[in-house]
Amino acid sequence: MNERYQLGLLNLVHLLISADGVIDGNERSAVSRICEMENIPETLLRRFESDVQGMKERDIYSKGLELLSQCTEEEKLRAFVHLYKMSEVDGRVHVKEVRLLLYSIKLAGVEFDDVVKLAQKK
Repeated sequence: MNERYQLGLLNLVHLLISADGVIDGNERSAVSRICEMENIPETLLRRFESDVQGMKERDIYSKGLELLSQCTEEEKLRAFVHLYKMSEVDGRVHVKEVRLLLYSIKLAGVEFDDVVKLAQKK
């Protein structure tokens, strides 16, 4: 698996789950499922968690988008499907999550409708 994809996804997932200021158990479980589905090794997750400590949201966002920009169109679409589903995990969609998701999708050149369609299939 492409480490750039995995780290790009982790950066944006981190921002999404911390957007409302609270990371709950459902969100932590969802991160674990994503790691499992995308074959993200525990060592990479721990390294990411260590690296992200003390980083500004803007820097995490920029790094995540930069990494995803180096990925295939299929990987980008998959990443945004995870993020789309993740935004609903805690039972409420925070306005900051929506903004992050929509703006990131636009910058990555991915069609929102494609994300929604694929998310509904999974």
